[in-house]
Amino acid sequence: MGNEADRARRPGGPAAPGDERAQDGGEDLDQDVEEVIAAVLTASRLLVAISARALARIEPSLTLPQLRTLVVLDSQGPSKLATLAAALGVNPSTAMRMVDRLAAAGSVTRKANPGNRREVVLELTDAGRELVAQVLADRHAEIAAIVARLPAGQRAGLVDSLRALADAADAPPVPPRPAPPPEPAAP
Repeated sequence: MGNEADRARRPGGPAAPGDERAQDGGEDLDQDVEEVIAAVLTASRLLVAISARALARIEPSLTLPQLRTLVVLDSQGPSKLATLAAALGVNPSTAMRMVDRLAAAGSVTRKANPGNRREVVLELTDAGRELVAQVLADRHAEIAAIVARLPAGQRAGLVDSLRALADAADAPPVPPRPAPPPEPAAP
C-alpha cells in the first residue's frame, strides 16, 4: 500500500520532521482535513447502506429512522417521550409520530408513568426487542465479513481512528460483542 513517507502524509499519519505540513501548518493540513472528511463520508455511506440492507432483509416495512428509534429505546430502556426525542435529536411531536407508527406495528407500548399520570412511558415490546436484535445481528455479520478482509495491522489502526472520531464527537462507545459460535460442520 505505499511506503512510510506516503503514510506519514495521509490523514491521521504522523507528520515527520521536515514534513511541509508540519512547517507551514496551512494548506497541507487543510488538504488532510478534506481527505479525512471524504474518507469519513465514504465510510458513513457504507455503514448506512449496511444498515439499510439489514433492515430490508429483516423487516422491509421499517424505515431507518424507525429502527434508530427502536435502537435508542432498546439501549435506554423505558423512556419518557421528551427523553426519547432528545436522544434522537428531534422535536417531541416528531418522536410521537414515530412512536405512533411503531406502536401500531406492535414494536412499542405506551404506559402511564406511575409517578406522574400525565406522563407516558415508552417501552419496547418483546417483538420490538427481537426485531432490534435481528437487525443488529445481521448488520454485525456483514460488518464482520468486511473487517475480516482487512489485514490485522489495518484493523488495529481502524479501531484507533474510529475510537478517536467517536471520542471527538462525544459519542458513547458500543461494547464489543462476543464472536458468534462457529457454524456446525455439514455432515
